Amino acid sequence: MTPIQTVLLFAALLPQGGAQDPLPKGEAIMDRYVAVTGGREAYEKRRNEVRTITMEVKGRDLRFAVTLYRAQPNKAYSISDIPGMGKVEEGTDGEVAWGLTSARGAVIKQGVERDLALYGAVMNADVRWREFFPTAETAGIEQIDGRTCYKVLLTATDGNQHTRYYEKETGFLAKVVLKVTTPQGQFPVDVLLYDYRPAGGVVQSHRSVRVLPGQETESKLEKVETNVEIDPSRFALPEAVKALIEKQKAGTPESQR
Repeated sequence: MTPIQTVLLFAALLPQGGAQDPLPKGEAIMDRYVAVTGGREAYEKRRNEVRTITMEVKGRDLRFAVTLYRAQPNKAYSISDIPGMGKVEEGTDGEVAWGLTSARGAVIKQGVERDLALYGAVMNADVRWREFFPTAETAGIEQIDGRTCYKVLLTATDGNQHTRYYEKETGFLAKVVLKVTTPQGQFPVDVLLYDYRPAGGVVQSHRSVRVLPGQETESKLEKVETNVEIDPSRFALPEAVKALIEKQKAGTPESQR
C-alpha cells in the first residue's frame, strides 16, 4: 500500500459530516498521524539523526543554536552555547538522563523530568506510541489557533497524563500539553506546532512554540540528517556525570540500592 493509499484509508475511517457524528477513537487519530507524516515503513528506516535547531526566547533578545543527536533505540545527546550561560549539554544512554552546565554542574534527572528525557530520546516514538501510552481517549473537539482539532488524552505507563491536539483536516499534531520539572519546581507547558514539511525521511513540524509560565520559546528546525555516521562515544556519560553517580551511590544506604 502506498503512503497516499494509507492516508486515504485512514481518512475514510474517520467520521465525516455533521456535529452529531461520533468522535473517532484515540487509537485511530494517533495512527492517522503516523500515516500522514510518512507511514510506519518510512519511520522505521530512520536509525539515527542529527538535528540543527535555532531557538529564540521571546522578550529577552536571546537566540542560540542547538545540535541534537539521536540513535536507535533510545540514545540522545544535545549541545548548545547559550549567551550568558555558556555550554549546555543534555543526554541519555537509555538509562541515565542527565544535564551538564557551567552554572549547575552535573545533574541526574529524576521523576517526570527523567521520563520526558527518556521518551524524547526514543527514535520513531510516534510509531511506537502504544509502548508508552496504554490508553488513548478522544475527549472532544477544540479550536487551536483557528485549527479544528481532536483532543486526545494519553495515559502513560506510569499513570501520568498527556494531552494532544490533532488537526481534524490534516491529521497533523497541533499542540501538546504536559508538565516539566525545572530547578524552580514543576510547571505546565504548552507546545504548539506549525509548518509541517518533509525532513529526514518523514514529514515534520519545522516551527514550534513552547509556552511556560512567564516564558515563551520559539524553535525552528533548520536541518535534519538521518542515517549518518555518529561516533558511539557521543552518547557516553560525561566524566562529571559518572562522578555524580558514584557520589550518590556512596551516600545511599545499602538497603536502598
